[in-house]
Amino acid sequence: MRLFLLLFAAVFLPAMGSSKAVCHADVPCTLGDRSYHVRAPDDWDAATPMPVLLHFHGWGRQGDLIVNHGRIAGHTRNRGVLLLAPNGLGRSWDFWRAGSRDTDFALAVIEDAAKRYPIDRSRIYVSGYSYGSAMAWRFACEGGDGVAALLAISGTIPQDETCASHPRDIRHVHGLADPVLEYPFGPGGDPRGAVRLWRDTLGCGAGETAPDYAIRPFLTLSRTVWDSCAAGGRVTLDTHPGGHFIPHGWIGWQLDQLAGRAPRYP
Repeated sequence: MRLFLLLFAAVFLPAMGSSKAVCHADVPCTLGDRSYHVRAPDDWDAATPMPVLLHFHGWGRQGDLIVNHGRIAGHTRNRGVLLLAPNGLGRSWDFWRAGSRDTDFALAVIEDAAKRYPIDRSRIYVSGYSYGSAMAWRFACEGGDGVAALLAISGTIPQDETCASHPRDIRHVHGLADPVLEYPFGPGGDPRGAVRLWRDTLGCGAGETAPDYAIRPFLTLSRTVWDSCAAGGRVTLDTHPGGHFIPHGWIGWQLDQLAGRAPRYP
């Protein structure tokens, strides 16, 4: 039976609910003159609405890398999460200032995917790494009212911007020794300055230091949480002593916590 379900998913599911050409994994879905990649979870039953992780790739990459990436797709595929990976124009993103063309594109990606798969709109998560993380911040700032959580990795936008919207749950992780997109310390070297934009937007009070944790034994993460925010919601900042990379298991760990499960690896 399991073999049948896997074969069914690989051959038929990408075309369900749509007359468009089959697209899944390495085969992109076309959307006007642009495209995105999608990967369904391995054990999806072809009926249950799925949470969505919309992930923006890093500079010089495309979505085909994301849907095959062990630290991204490796954690959505075994957690029942539909992974969407838009392709940036010129292999990058328009995140430097307000009014990004890619915000509208990403919103259109979600709507197009909803024609192909049943999605749980109460659990739309937005993520990104490096330049993709900055784009995820931009998207959350401009189109985040329907976003349940932001999972950002090693990339931000200026902390003095004003955001028209925000997710309910904001989580950012960054290496303190990042040589590519340096860690954005606040005034006076404040290590909590990296998420000041969201703290100001939500009207958060003083943050609380949570216990250090390690998803893998070779990397310890330090966590600060702001959950006394006037606008509701929660801001979480994770830091580690390393550089510019996606920490092993970090995305899966956050997805587990958001689902109310005990975090696990992988």
